Amino acid sequence: MPITPAAEAAGSSGTSGIPEKAGAEEAPVDLETRAEDTTHDALRLWLRLLTCTNLVESDIRSRLRQDFACTLPRFDLMSQLDRHPEGLKMGELSRRMMVTGGNVTGITDQLQQEGLVSREALPSDRRAYLIRLTPAGRTAFSRMARAHEAWIEQLFSGLPQADRRALFRLLGKLKAGLMSA
Repeated sequence: MPITPAAEAAGSSGTSGIPEKAGAEEAPVDLETRAEDTTHDALRLWLRLLTCTNLVESDIRSRLRQDFACTLPRFDLMSQLDRHPEGLKMGELSRRMMVTGGNVTGITDQLQQEGLVSREALPSDRRAYLIRLTPAGRTAFSRMARAHEAWIEQLFSGLPQADRRALFRLLGKLKAGLMSA
């Protein structure tokens, strides 16, 4: 399912290089369609980025649910643990996932009941726990990660490699500017 907004296919580029909005009968109903043709280019670009992000995330959520009976937050938690085989404290998981500690606790409880993660009390801090993937969790996550990578490749297949590299570079410039502001 390549992501190609109808606005690009049907619209014409103005002097800014951002295509004009497609006709109402052709435009998808999304955040981008809320912007008027007179909206500032920066706002239209933001809405395009947000729309693409939402489309990709929705597709990935659906596939994880359908193929693995897994939610995106569970996948994200397991992904963090896969990158840190030594384990992570609950607070660190919460910070890395940018969610509340309660969310991490609920997901961890479920994964522990399924035998996918272990929770070990730290001798140095009786209030803290170290969370790790179990061997079964590592195997399950490995299967999901391979599928996830293939799905992302498929979703971005509508862009030639040179365009992907250019988009990555441009978004990197935007990110650097935002982080230094």
